[in-house]
Amino acid sequence: MSVTAPATKTAPAGDPAEGEPAGAATRRRNTRRTALCAAAAACAVLVLAAVHVSQGTAALDLPTVWRAFSSLWSDSSGSQADAVLISSRLPRLAAGLVVGCALGASGAALQSVSRNVLASPDTLAVNAGAYFAVVAVAAFGLTLPAFLAGGTAFVGGLAAAAVVLGVSRAGAGPIRLVLAGSALTLALMSLSEMLLILREQQTTGLYAWGKGTLAQIGMEYVAKLTPVALLALIGLVLLGRRLDILALGDDGAAVVGVSPRITRAIAVVLAVLLAAVSVTIAGPVGFVGLCAPAITRFVGARVPGLLKHRMFVPASAVTGVLVVLGADVLLRAAFGAQASTAVPTGIVTSFFGAAVLVVLAYRSKDAGKADLATAFARLRSRRAFVVTLVVVTVGLLAAVVAAVLLGDARLLLGDVFNWLGGRSGDYVSYVLDTRVPRVAAALLAGAALAVAGAVVQAVSRNPLAEPAILGVVGGAGVGAIVIITAVPLASFWFIGGSALAGAAAAAALVFGLAARRGLEQNVLVLIGIGVSAGTMAVVSLLIVLTDPHNATKALVWMSGSTYGRTFPEVLPVLLTLIVTLPVLFAMRRELDLIGLDADTPRLLGVRPAATRLVLLSIAVLLTAAAVAAVGVIGFVGLVAPHASRALVGQRNARVVPVAALLGALLVVLADTVGRTVIAPAQIPVGIITAIIGAPYFGWLLWRSKA
Repeated sequence: MSVTAPATKTAPAGDPAEGEPAGAATRRRNTRRTALCAAAAACAVLVLAAVHVSQGTAALDLPTVWRAFSSLWSDSSGSQADAVLISSRLPRLAAGLVVGCALGASGAALQSVSRNVLASPDTLAVNAGAYFAVVAVAAFGLTLPAFLAGGTAFVGGLAAAAVVLGVSRAGAGPIRLVLAGSALTLALMSLSEMLLILREQQTTGLYAWGKGTLAQIGMEYVAKLTPVALLALIGLVLLGRRLDILALGDDGAAVVGVSPRITRAIAVVLAVLLAAVSVTIAGPVGFVGLCAPAITRFVGARVPGLLKHRMFVPASAVTGVLVVLGADVLLRAAFGAQASTAVPTGIVTSFFGAAVLVVLAYRSKDAGKADLATAFARLRSRRAFVVTLVVVTVGLLAAVVAAVLLGDARLLLGDVFNWLGGRSGDYVSYVLDTRVPRVAAALLAGAALAVAGAVVQAVSRNPLAEPAILGVVGGAGVGAIVIITAVPLASFWFIGGSALAGAAAAAALVFGLAARRGLEQNVLVLIGIGVSAGTMAVVSLLIVLTDPHNATKALVWMSGSTYGRTFPEVLPVLLTLIVTLPVLFAMRRELDLIGLDADTPRLLGVRPAATRLVLLSIAVLLTAAAVAAVGVIGFVGLVAPHASRALVGQRNARVVPVAALLGALLVVLADTVGRTVIAPAQIPVGIITAIIGAPYFGWLLWRSKA
């Protein structure tokens, strides 16, 4: 009888060998995957760098590139192609490497310390603060060396981060951080735009730079700031174990001797330092700090070794390099070498970041219904409503009178009465003929934006929503800027129609995407912010492509301005208000019900889908009319409805008229201040409303803490 020996079974690759602990095999497998991932990333960086260097107005072959590299370490002058490569292409490549690395690592650190995957130098207003600091210095004619410029950017970014983290920490929910950062970003960018407009000669070229461009003149800034970025990156890597422990919770970290407060402070300072280096070299390149850690975390789901912070931070840095270099390569491939010199790389990364923000919005969890809508709204009597209505109306009349009398030319009431009777002189007639339509435009546009904001907040059941945050204002801006830049002599009606089309498209996109998640609070706002970022990137692209040397025209319009308005141009806003306000009054019951919850309207015979469509169409129409008349004005649709609810309660039959009066009052006052404080120069009205609205929004977040 023969005995057949059993066949030996070979363990498949990756399975634990006989006698080997399963944990050791898992660690070995993770190490192997991490090494393969690192090798693939290194190859991708090398390939992108090679393609990046080869792109340009002049074709360069491999021997020319090698000869140029060799000349860096020799005394030979080299050819003209060598000089172009050394003075232009290599600095641009080096800037891409440093900026991508800095922003990727910065975003990873900020997300870790805030425990928020939506945190980044953009959403925490770090880039906006750094950019504002640099623009403020340039506006006063100061030229700083690399280290001082970087220090200025660092101070501005750190101050902005401190404000956002302080406000957002007041309450629970990841969306607060994004909202606070978006509000502060809008305010800081408005201040920057004001300086760009008022000090146009001193800030020439800073608009395109403000969108993030890798174009460099020599290696001075890159060479001097690269060691700073490396030291900050090394510091974050050394802090990795503490960040791992911090992820377990503050109590758990304190038990093992890790101070959460000190760890967060050090990490934030290092992250802001990296962002400041990036802004100093290339301006605020948008959303790299959001995209790179998100991509790394996605890969880390399959390669767990990347999720430990000592690997996560450098992996995010490498991913940031891939994002920046990839965007720059794509930019020059799409627009050509010549045109791409005028188009900032940050525009491409902003498009990409907007898409990532929408994806993250879908993956986020809704924080539940916030108390913001009722934080200041109490039951108010009819008498309180009437008193409020009278007081606000009197205040608006006083503001209108002041707006007519004040400006670069001061007038008296007698001058106005003479003008109304046709008895004024030429000078007074000229002043009032140009000033009164401006006041009318501010009044009507403010009312329209406030009513639109009240409707959007009620329909979305989101007290943080408003036309600007939800991308509707940005969509209208894109529509109008397309015509302004492509057809400079286009009529006002053509511009208004294009603004309406853009607003409708943006609203359909935002609410269509958010409807898949039931218009949840977090999802709606985050998608709106993403779409708004995308629309701003489109506007910047149009400006730099069509009129790069005279961007002030479109920039003023994007900042909101009543300059040069005539009565025919404000007539559409008036007609829109005349048509929509009675409709809203007739639908006041539906507006109240739709703002309660998803089930109550159906039980009472209201069709939610059809009602939402009608109400949102009204909001889009009001927004488009206002944007076509005065340009992009933010925060009016947020501030006025909230103040109205605080004064008269939650019933929309009372909220809408008071909000309209408050919106008109806010914009009229802002316009008066803008054309009075530095007369004869003027500050666009949208900048003033942003400066007023951002602190109010931050205070609202602070007061509504859980």
